[in-house]
Amino acid sequence: MRANTLFLLSTLIVPLTLHAQTETPPPEKQVHVEDGGTRGVLESIVITPMANAPFTLTLQTEWVRALSDGGTITVVNERRIARDGTGRIYEERWLLVPKNGTVKSRMTTIQIADPNSHTLYNCFLDGPHVCTLVNYSATTSTVFNFEGPPPGPLPNGTGYATRESLGNQMIAGVDTVGTRESVVYNPGVVGNDQKFTTSREYWFAAQLGINLLSKRSDPRFGTETFTVTSVDLSEPAPELFNLPDGFKVVDHRATAAVQTN
Repeated sequence: MRANTLFLLSTLIVPLTLHAQTETPPPEKQVHVEDGGTRGVLESIVITPMANAPFTLTLQTEWVRALSDGGTITVVNERRIARDGTGRIYEERWLLVPKNGTVKSRMTTIQIADPNSHTLYNCFLDGPHVCTLVNYSATTSTVFNFEGPPPGPLPNGTGYATRESLGNQMIAGVDTVGTRESVVYNPGVVGNDQKFTTSREYWFAAQLGINLLSKRSDPRFGTETFTVTSVDLSEPAPELFNLPDGFKVVDHRATAAVQTN
């Protein structure tokens, strides 16, 4: 009996031992990381909530950045913008893509702003169909000043500003007035070891309260050009300002605390 008992124990223990010796531990999860890097965000033209000046336009954007070897990187897009007679604004946001490349741009966001209800909806087309609701502070009576710093020395000796009138020209059938502004920054203002110059040229359409051509050049960020290529001055279709079908609204507006006695 003792010999049989030992034999049974050995047959149970040996396979378990072999299994423990040959089992492969699961691989550890790896996460790719890198130090450094830069993320750039391009700000487009300002659309004011002006009343009684409806339009639908097409805006082309080109962003050119210089490379250290003398080359450039250029990305572009084209998008639709509309405003109705009450000042409501509809804007499409499209991806910037390499100029003359094979990648096609696509619309990522629809924005609908209402200066009367003080609401701004950002409807995201990628991922879950959600429209975030935030406060919109501008009104149809808000005054928008597109001018930069006044000509002359900047405060605290940081540099010098100039302004030049460029006259009038028709853009997409609308009269505009042009202005060119430049700012020379002295060394040390933003960590620069020598002077550098930024410039801005914009053609303002008083009839619409927006710039139909805007060009900004800055050696830190490149040259950004926004060009309105077509303008329809009739009232946009009302349904353009409806939220997309099937989208859920998430209210992100700040609410004041209600105190009760």
